[in-house]
Amino acid sequence: MCGRFSLVTSKEKLQQQLPFLEKIGELRDSYNVAPTQNSYVITDAKPDVVQEFKWGLIPFWAKDVKIGNKLINARRDGIEGKPAFRTAIRNRKCLVLADSFYEWKKTDGSKTPHRILLKNGNLICFAGIWETWDKAGEPLHSFSIITTEPNEEMATIHDRMPVVLHTPTLQKKWLEETKLEETLALLETPPDGILKMYPISTLVNSPRNNTPELHEAHT
Repeated sequence: MCGRFSLVTSKEKLQQQLPFLEKIGELRDSYNVAPTQNSYVITDAKPDVVQEFKWGLIPFWAKDVKIGNKLINARRDGIEGKPAFRTAIRNRKCLVLADSFYEWKKTDGSKTPHRILLKNGNLICFAGIWETWDKAGEPLHSFSIITTEPNEEMATIHDRMPVVLHTPTLQKKWLEETKLEETLALLETPPDGILKMYPISTLVNSPRNNTPELHEAHT
């Protein structure tokens, strides 16, 4: 799964990695993005703009926004048939921007948080889906991060991981693909050897903590 991530970057780095962007705006650093918070995405509807959406997908048919609290992740397995996701996976895809994500490794009855990032130093683009909910008079945009089986590195920590679209080709294709079969084919387990990770402080356990210390190695 993916229950916490971070995005600390500059407009310059984002523009360099994703040259098709035309409108970025001011970016707010966050060392501890948590479910129900807003974060940055690039959608298939506006692929040249960075937007802020709420983390936790709220289907257009939902009666209450609280359903989004349970839909922060969308399992790749059977996503095309699940009521909450089947419309979005066909029509509303997005890249969820991050510089790293967090996962907790169970050892000796305790859980040690780890920071996971790309070895090459690039920003991470998670495969995501998004929705618009407009039953409160004002449109509310939300997203979910798609998860899949872990690669070799992640298997040492958890039995799930987010789908990381690790190349510009994959990122662009995710936004442009319109056929369901080809879309699902992009949701593969990321290749082995592209990630690095290290243990960090348990300060990350609380979403109230949002400081550079969360990125520091902790032994």
